[in-house]
Amino acid sequence: MPSNNPVFGRAFPANTPGPQFGQQPGGWGQGAQYGAPTQHNPYGAPAQQNPYAASTTRYMTMDDVVTKTGITFLVTVLAAAATWALLPTETALGLALPAVLIGLVLGLVISFKQITNPAAILTYAAVEGVFLGAISEAFENLYEGIVIQAIVGTFGVFAGMLVVYKTGAVRVTPKLTRWIVGAMFGVLALMLVNLVASFITPGGLGLREGGPVAIIFSLVVIGVAAFSLLLDFDMADEAIRRGAPAKFAWFVAFGLLVTMVWLYLEILRLLSYFRD
Repeated sequence: MPSNNPVFGRAFPANTPGPQFGQQPGGWGQGAQYGAPTQHNPYGAPAQQNPYAASTTRYMTMDDVVTKTGITFLVTVLAAAATWALLPTETALGLALPAVLIGLVLGLVISFKQITNPAAILTYAAVEGVFLGAISEAFENLYEGIVIQAIVGTFGVFAGMLVVYKTGAVRVTPKLTRWIVGAMFGVLALMLVNLVASFITPGGLGLREGGPVAIIFSLVVIGVAAFSLLLDFDMADEAIRRGAPAKFAWFVAFGLLVTMVWLYLEILRLLSYFRD
């Protein structure tokens, strides 16, 4: 079955069909066809050659996804809470930049190599927690109550997109996947152009200045992040259908964490515009 999700392009290749009816696996004229059979003990065959032997491979289930995602989010929340509660604001903000750089490098490595090692995923979750704790504390000092509003908004969007996906109101098709991926690259390109322009003109393109253009841009980014959740949900379902190993649930948890962090930060920024 062809995949709608680009993640499975190389991780789970399509099964190669076996020999057709009437076709010999080795081809005609290859090997002895009428010689004496090789003597062997049918009861001493290796377990992998016995079609009735129990499989030692444990395949991924939805319970694995829920459990691994819960553990990953818990590590992020604990790291964020510890950063906020135990470190002064100046120290926490000083750790924010190293944390985001380490998280960026580690996230790219996990994404491109499709790492399913729980140590790598949980390390990324802890680093992101440090960054989120510092940023959230800074925003809370400026706008009291904004963090809880952003958290409620983030999980509200998550719940809404999960309902949309489960009810089939929006189906993840190859065309939709291309649109979402293209929109993600477009948003990233605009952010980079705005950053470069800010060195030349104060405020750059105005995408982060809090005005009407910034509000519209944040709404667009939140929409792209919300639809990216559909790709994460589809990745989990497709991995289960394809019989992915249980450890692949860690990679699904990583994808959900990346999208949720992105969504939370953008909602936090949008709320700050309205406070100003």
